[in-house]
This record gives sequence, structure tokens and C-alpha cells, in this order.
Amino acid sequence: MTDPAHPADPVPVPVPVSPAEPVTGPAADPVRRWRRLVDTGAGTLVLLDGFHALKHAVRFGAEVPVAVTADREAALALADDLAPDVREPLAGLLTEVPRATYEALVPRPHPTAVAALAIRPPREANLAALARAPRRAPVVVLDDPRNLGNAGAVIRLAAGFGATGVVTTGTLDPWHPTVVRGGAGLHFATAVERLDLEELPAGPVFALDPEGDDLRGVRLPDDAVLAFGSERAGLSAALRARADHLLALPMRPQVSSYNLATSVAMTLYHWSTTGFPIGTQRT
Repeated sequence: MTDPAHPADPVPVPVPVSPAEPVTGPAADPVRRWRRLVDTGAGTLVLLDGFHALKHAVRFGAEVPVAVTADREAALALADDLAPDVREPLAGLLTEVPRATYEALVPRPHPTAVAALAIRPPREANLAALARAPRRAPVVVLDDPRNLGNAGAVIRLAAGFGATGVVTTGTLDPWHPTVVRGGAGLHFATAVERLDLEELPAGPVFALDPEGDDLRGVRLPDDAVLAFGSERAGLSAALRARADHLLALPMRPQVSSYNLATSVAMTLYHWSTTGFPIGTQRT
């Protein structure tokens, strides 16, 4: 049901920091702070790669101990244009560093030349959010996903629709820096965790499968658990057996699949036509 994307390295990686020339002057403190954080807390850190990731993290209450940019004036101009609501906190966070220093702190420089480190939300808090009842919006489950970019796009979608959270099974780390980049920092707007199948939140499981009933004839309840198979293998046998309902997306004959994020978007939109959270804007 999804595109055959290149499989990603499933092993969680720490926030990367490359060696750089010694830094002196005003840029020294944020760079030292960055390296000290990586040395002492890689397991709890989230790399915010680019202006939009930092913007969303700040907007949704992330703790950001250090943020750097190679062009502070340009970054704040972006804030003026795109995010005036967080312009003031961004101005207090961002420190300009030489471009070579910025590029040494990130694995892949972002066009906006902005990067930051945030503190990952406690697992306990995410689990509590996923378990809260009654639930006003579905949980999205990605069953053993393999593509980091796809996972990030799904988290971005889920945050936009006000989903309760995104759960991954298998070995992919949903907080991998590439996933956070693909999600534009919107991990902080919803609950994102990796769980085993037996740990899935309560609620009726609606699993997307080509052999299922047409989605258009089914009403999805707010407490639904919406499960999507991996990019290549589809649903695992264990999750398929766990499903209360199998649903299929409408698709023209001879078209083999939809992209994973497209499949999630279609399903969440179908839910939203009858169960959109109160107070969430329809845009």
C-alpha cells in the first residue's frame, strides 16, 4: 500500500557532532554548550535541523538549551514572515556562529542554516498521553516502518490533524534526526513513541490492507488505532491478526500503491469528516 522506499538504518544514532577548529569569541559558549550536551546526554537529545523544526519545537513547548545559526538576521527575518508568534523566543535562543562551525555541528547543513538541541519529552509522558481515555483523536501506528523520511512525514501529518500520537513498531527510531527533520519538529506537537505490539494503546484497531473493506463506507471512531504496514512488506502477520477491521483505500485498477504518508493522510482526512477534535481549525 506504500511506495518501495529505500530501507533505512534501523539503529538509533546519537546527535552527530564533527570535529571542528577551536572556536573563540562570542560563538564559543554555545558551541561548548552544544558539545557538552552531546557528551553528557545524547540519549535524551533531539537535533532540530532547520528553522521550521526549531519554530515548531518552540511553539509546542520544547525545552531548547542551545540554538545556533550561520545567519541570525536571515533566521529572524524568516520568523518575522512565517512565525511572528515565536519571534521573541527565537531571538533569545539563536546565537550566530561561523558557517564552518555550524556545518561541523550537523550531519547535513539545512538551507536555513539553523540548528538546535532540544530535550526529548519523557517516555512516561508520551505513554500517558497515548493511554488517556476517553480519546478524542486516533493513534497512528506504523508497523515496522523502514524509511526515515516517510516516518517524519507521517508525524507531521498526524500533528496537523490533531492525532493523539504516532507509534512505531520494529527497530526504526521515530526520534532519529532524519525523522525529526522530515517531521519539521512536530514531534513536540503529538506523542511519538516506539512500542511493541502488545503495548499498543487501547481502542479498536483499523488496519489498512488491500483485502479490506472500502474505507469510504466505514466511520472511524475517535478512539481508533489506525495501523499502516511497512513500505515493502505491508502489515505484519501479528498486527493483521490483532486488527478488529481491515480497510482498503480507494485505488484505480493497475495502480499498485500509495505513498505511506499519502495513505495516512487519506485515512485521517476520512476520520476528520466525522470526528475532528473540538476546537481544531479545519483548514
